[in-house]
Amino acid sequence: MDMDQITQGQSRQVRPLSSVPVGMTVRIHSVKAGHGLSRRLAAMGLLPGVELTVLKHHPGGPTMIMAKVTRLILGRGVADKVMVY
Repeated sequence: MDMDQITQGQSRQVRPLSSVPVGMTVRIHSVKAGHGLSRRLAAMGLLPGVELTVLKHHPGGPTMIMAKVTRLILGRGVADKVMVY
């Protein structure tokens, strides 16, 4: 399933990763963070254009995502800085 099929009928509004519902697939638009965090996320393969799926949110806590074949857990503050569409 490609990105157009997934988002058909849904707004492609840019929003923080932390606001994406579980099960939704999105693409990274940008990272609103300093140089250090941006580099750390890039080293994990989280760059603009990368497609990822939200697997789980913990209330007020971390977000689990799947990027390609890798599962990652991002803290709430980091997920707030990753902007997706």
